[in-house]
Amino acid sequence: MPRIYLDHNATTPLSPEARAAMLPFLSDEEGGRFGNPSSIYLEGRMARAAVDEARETFSRIFSASCPQEIIFTSGGTEADNLAVIGLCRSRIGKKRCQRHLITSQIEHHAVLHAAEFLESNEGFEVTRLPVSQRGLVDLDALRQAITPQTALVSIHAANNETGTIQRVSDIAAICREHGVPFHSDSVQAFGKMPLDRAPDAIPLASHKFYGPRGAGVLWLRSGVSIEPILFGGSQENGRRPGTENVAAIVGMAAAAQCAVETMEQEVLRQTALRERLWQGVLAAFPKAMRNGAWNEPDRQLANTLNVSFPALDGEALLVNFDLEGICVSSGSACTAGSTQPSHVLMAMGVPKENASIRFSIGKRTSAEEIEEVLTRLPRIIARCSF
Repeated sequence: MPRIYLDHNATTPLSPEARAAMLPFLSDEEGGRFGNPSSIYLEGRMARAAVDEARETFSRIFSASCPQEIIFTSGGTEADNLAVIGLCRSRIGKKRCQRHLITSQIEHHAVLHAAEFLESNEGFEVTRLPVSQRGLVDLDALRQAITPQTALVSIHAANNETGTIQRVSDIAAICREHGVPFHSDSVQAFGKMPLDRAPDAIPLASHKFYGPRGAGVLWLRSGVSIEPILFGGSQENGRRPGTENVAAIVGMAAAAQCAVETMEQEVLRQTALRERLWQGVLAAFPKAMRNGAWNEPDRQLANTLNVSFPALDGEALLVNFDLEGICVSSGSACTAGSTQPSHVLMAMGVPKENASIRFSIGKRTSAEEIEEVLTRLPRIIARCSF
């Protein structure tokens, strides 16, 4: 029985384009491209040229005013940490900006835990905005939360569990109105929707768009100051020290270019697959409930379907999907055996007793695979019913 992968929001397989771009930098058999990009001899200069070319690629993708707006990191988590902590620290003591951070209740833990660190260790007050049942931040609540002491607003572009897309441009406009920097975690959004450059800082994670793990990007608008959170070298203009992972950076750039070029057609294709999957789930389990802003096409990622299965056991569901060869993620508000329930679904008001599953489609997902999932689904539901 062939296995079917429907967990692309967790990670994606490495694309052929990324793999091909990386190979010369993983060996000393390709003209010495393994060098340290900080070295001045030929091998180092070749590595530096590759990093610079990748930086130019992302500069074009972001329509950056200069390549120096691109900061390479070890992934989305580091990029989020650098943005949240680094931007907040850079604002301390400046006119009107002190120790107040605004975020939402449904951010990725890379943001939420960074906020907790600032709150516990550096005297920050953190406002965590609630969301609607569809997972959208209330813009009026944001306006009311901003004070003269606000150093940063951090609200993501799209949610990894439900696929809900926030009103990024509107949030950015409110932040500009008050002179507050805006960081928007776009790790789940990139390659699945047009990139919104309205924020001041945007992080990406390579492995979410078919690049290698262990590489990320933080785009930082020119003129926005940031404090480094790592120390030891002058790389990335002193904002992120450490020898660059040349192979991963090169592969990430190749994957990003492919993601941009194929996005429009993939959005249409994956939307159709997602809707077929939902109709099949509903036919197999009529009590199923869809979570997110699914009734607003512009507010929902094309590849993401989050479904609650009332009266079914969440842990049993996840195990039986795996036994049937289907890779999915749990998103229950209260999953048996879990010490960390979904903060996203809880904030949206999803009942704790509702077991929830996240299906996330990818470039290699076929219509035939979706039909096969729907063939296996009744067996899964039958085994989990009680």
